[in-house]
Amino acid sequence: MDRIKRLFTIKTKFEAFLVIYALALGAAERGVVYMQQYPGFGGQLLALACTGAVFMSGGMIIDMVELRRHQYA
Repeated sequence: MDRIKRLFTIKTKFEAFLVIYALALGAAERGVVYMQQYPGFGGQLLALACTGAVFMSGGMIIDMVELRRHQYA
């Protein structure tokens, strides 16, 4: 079970940036869909919320990678 768990653990900043990039691609695509489904200010607000979520989660992911590196060093 530990070997499987290690596959889904982000260990380096490079891996963190790859995950954040994937999140950003998905959020951008979802934002485009929101702007098509809800034209006007509502769709733009939902698209902005998608990108804001990536900024917040990306910051947390990078912070956790650094915290884990300092904790085990």
